[in-house]
Amino acid sequence: MTPSPPFGRALCAMITPFTAAGELDLEGAQRLAVHLVGAGCDGLVLSGTTGESPTTTDAEKTALVRAVVEAVGDRAHIVAGVGSASTRHTVELARSAESAGADGLLVVTPYYSRPPQDAVEAHFRTVADATGLPVMLYDIPGRTGTRIGTGALLRLSGHPRITAVKDCAYDLLGSTKVISRTGLAYYSGCEELNLPLYAVGGSGFVSTVANVAPRQLRAVLDAYAAPDPAEAARLNRLNTPLVELMMASGLPGTVTAKALLGAAGLPSGPVREPLRPAGRDAVDGLRRAYAELPAAG
Repeated sequence: MTPSPPFGRALCAMITPFTAAGELDLEGAQRLAVHLVGAGCDGLVLSGTTGESPTTTDAEKTALVRAVVEAVGDRAHIVAGVGSASTRHTVELARSAESAGADGLLVVTPYYSRPPQDAVEAHFRTVADATGLPVMLYDIPGRTGTRIGTGALLRLSGHPRITAVKDCAYDLLGSTKVISRTGLAYYSGCEELNLPLYAVGGSGFVSTVANVAPRQLRAVLDAYAAPDPAEAARLNRLNTPLVELMMASGLPGTVTAKALLGAAGLPSGPVREPLRPAGRDAVDGLRRAYAELPAAG
């Protein structure tokens, strides 16, 4: 049985808008959040990698949560990215996000230090014990250097507040095993796996591409659930050129998402260093791929 999605099905890993001077644009963040929810997003994940969390301050992260919660109210789930390399710092961020009104927490595996599995498990339990909010674990070994092992996931699934996983491990067999043996809700964090993961019992997606194509990505899941798997596969194929350009062209998804949002007149602003904006050729290619997307909604 597919787990009931605790945060909805279609979640956007929202960019963090900045002003032309590179300062946090709270009014822009509110406008973008309202737009995304109106376009079909059940939830917004703030201060993830797409939200440039490595280059925003703790105060900016808290202010962003507060502003977006104020803008969308109870129309969407607001999940705050609070992961860091330090357990103590992660706990501090989690408590600040709870105070600011977040509905849930996204907690990534501690990165760079590459802790062993017992330490990874202890980290997640400590953070989950620190607030009353539900927790989405973020398994992305390509960035952190450390998997959340199957055994750890099975044990962590027994924690009352660990309810979901954002899956960027590229291990569909391992994910299927955990889905089949636990109540964890699995969200694809890799757009090319949105449909395959959903088909084996996943709950939805947390997507960077949803910043610019929320309706099109959601339509794939809607078609599969109809149930019309052939139509879901067709729509998925039509989305693929944009997904590839945004996520596999050598530019970070933050950069490509902000380029398209800016071209569409939606709040985005510059990226913060060390990221750099997309060049004209890249932007032109992104715009062509975006223009070829199927109409949805």
